[in-house]
Amino acid sequence: MTDAHPASLDLSLWPPSGAPNLKCPRTERLITSIVEWLTPAQKVGQIIQADIASVSPDDVAKYHLGSVLNGGNSAPGRRQNTPLSDWLNLADEFWEASMSADGPRIPILWGTDAVHGHNNIAGATIFPHNVNLGAARDPDLVERIGAATALDVRASGMDWTFAPSIAVAQDIRWGRTYEAYSECPQLCADLGAALVRGLQGLPNQSEFLGPEKIIATAKHFLGDGGTRNGTDQGETIATEAELRDVHARAYYSALEAGVQTIMVSFSSWGGRKMHGHKPLLSDLLKAHLGFDGVIIGDWNGHGQIVGATPTNCPDALMAGLDIYMAPDSWKELHASLLRQLNSGEISMERLDDAVRRVLRLKFRAGIFSAPKPSARPGAAMGRRPTLANHAKLAAEAVQKSAVLLKNRHQTLPLNPVKHVLVVGKAADDLGTLCGGWTQSWQGGRLQQSDYPHAETLLNGIRRVVKAAGGHVTYAIGGEFSERPDVAIFVFGESPYAEFRGDRKSLEYSAPDSRELEILRQLNQDGIPVVSVFISGRPLWTNHHLNASDAFIAGFLPGTQAGALADLIFSNGVLDFTGKLPFAWPTDTNRPAYRDGQKDSFFTFPWGYGLGLREPGDIPSLNEHSGLSTADDLTVFQKGVTGPNWSIKLGKDGSAQAWTGGERTSEDQSLTAKTTDVGQQENAINCTWHGFESCLSFYHSPLDLSRELNAGFGFTLIASRDSTNYESIRLLALSGDRWSDIGPLGELMVWSDDETLIVFEILLQHLQKAGTDLTCLQALAFSGRDGAHLTMLHLAVEMPRT
Repeated sequence: MTDAHPASLDLSLWPPSGAPNLKCPRTERLITSIVEWLTPAQKVGQIIQADIASVSPDDVAKYHLGSVLNGGNSAPGRRQNTPLSDWLNLADEFWEASMSADGPRIPILWGTDAVHGHNNIAGATIFPHNVNLGAARDPDLVERIGAATALDVRASGMDWTFAPSIAVAQDIRWGRTYEAYSECPQLCADLGAALVRGLQGLPNQSEFLGPEKIIATAKHFLGDGGTRNGTDQGETIATEAELRDVHARAYYSALEAGVQTIMVSFSSWGGRKMHGHKPLLSDLLKAHLGFDGVIIGDWNGHGQIVGATPTNCPDALMAGLDIYMAPDSWKELHASLLRQLNSGEISMERLDDAVRRVLRLKFRAGIFSAPKPSARPGAAMGRRPTLANHAKLAAEAVQKSAVLLKNRHQTLPLNPVKHVLVVGKAADDLGTLCGGWTQSWQGGRLQQSDYPHAETLLNGIRRVVKAAGGHVTYAIGGEFSERPDVAIFVFGESPYAEFRGDRKSLEYSAPDSRELEILRQLNQDGIPVVSVFISGRPLWTNHHLNASDAFIAGFLPGTQAGALADLIFSNGVLDFTGKLPFAWPTDTNRPAYRDGQKDSFFTFPWGYGLGLREPGDIPSLNEHSGLSTADDLTVFQKGVTGPNWSIKLGKDGSAQAWTGGERTSEDQSLTAKTTDVGQQENAINCTWHGFESCLSFYHSPLDLSRELNAGFGFTLIASRDSTNYESIRLLALSGDRWSDIGPLGELMVWSDDETLIVFEILLQHLQKAGTDLTCLQALAFSGRDGAHLTMLHLAVEMPRT
């Protein structure tokens, strides 16, 4: 298949939309009068959305900003687990600022990523992710989850969620696969529309966007699930017919359900970024399909248009964007848009249309007539929705979405009147069970004290077994003094979101290198093993499938993961009904879809899922992944250390995996913190203070002799804001000997723009300095006071020179 590069679309081949007509003549006249009243600066303010970490209530009043959002890592006081009352108080402050501005008083909207429950708020019910709901295949369940989420969002004083994601994921190497319902376009369409109905209510009904409902957002328009090799924000590989029949199908359903906002994708089609794609945004979505709501951008996505920056981008507005999501670039963007309006680069007609759409959304959502957030029906202050009801609904979703892949000799259901050994950190780790987009952008590191109503899988097993009179032993490493009757082995992916979850290979990478050894030992001891795999997508887990008597794909169940225990120990009342929303890979490098074409090779097909009464044996699976050492040599990428790599600051302390945040060495000589370079949290910023110190990346001993013969080397990509390259020396550890490779500056090879620099550290350089490449253990950067390095990427690759 070749890439399409259309200058325009053949709209005669696109069917019309069944979107309901919600226009009110009286409201349209009010909107016209308001638009005529607004100054150019006030109009520009209405089409800009700022993040609460970068904007104050005073800014909202001064610039007449139309909306704010809380990004995945933004919270009142920068405390992720801040109480609900703090969120509501801040919502009041922003609303009061918008209503005290000079001139027209237009209430502000607050948008949030409530994508599996109100997941930014500590204490909220965290529902299973979309991949689970795709396995459940129950539109009514999804609609009820939408309604529950709307209540929780209203309780925090917010008006709007950036959900549902209705991407049709075609390559599960994509890091956002778990945000998609399925690889099946129709299933995505059915479930996406159901969530819209749950969040907003039914169009043309009295409940529509009423006091118990919020604004929904269909995202990401268009084709984000079809990028080449599953690369996030990449080029969508699809003909116009495939774009229409596969990727747009769910948007037709969302429009019919009355969705009021649509978010633009970071991806491209035909070589053109979606944020600047006028044929799709204006000609198709607005003119042909009749969408009269708001098209909103994604996090500084407008800045990825060729020739644009986050603070200077007239093209997005002229292409059809109505709201710029400009989290930290909003002030400079406001100034540049005003200049471009005055110069004629932006037409007043297009600006007025965008402002009309924003005002129309606010009228439909009822915020023009609503009091401040804390005074609205459903606000917190003692009237929080009943958590018990939401927890029960989440438990239902957990049970309906679990997929039974293997059940040799009818191992399941288990008898709870037994000694049950539970193995694996994931069994009792809320962060792993909830996945990304939970209290923070990338998820993880959740405190159970923040979710008092939550039940981990371990606690669910304890509940069921204790009630039956059995006994549970929990040992992360599988140890036991008294032989158990059965073991439940819980393992899975570490949390991630967006591009950090992109994979080159579909082979499961264990966070604990002993994991498979523990599983195999239980198997060799003759203990029946039920494995529960926690993941955002199917992965190549052949070793684990072979060593398990029963195997359950639990995906990302959320705060009611314990409900899965009721299925595992089912007394005949419950049964597994979940079906795979994506085909399960048979090859580590071959997804179910390749360049838009369905592959015929998979271990379990789309829709596979056993019931307890069905034969559950499967043939022994091939355990040769076909991956070489080089496939596991990404040291640092997308803001995190690669599989089996860890980072150490200074001489003291232990090496640990880096997943973000900020650390300082024990001797205060070196500070490392997460930073943004073109994308959110995709780099690490290292600053040396005082005496010489090392930033070191560690791995268990690696044999790179084959890679040496093939001419490989380490590629380092750094930001140009790094300084003193000559003062940063490169070291390598093999055995117990450190080799001095030389100044980093001598290894600089080229720069692709004014912001990035590439260094090539050939394995030959390491060997020449005396490094034993049969047992490389660490690569270190040594610097002293004033040295500064912002690193985006470090991996073993073929040289680019």
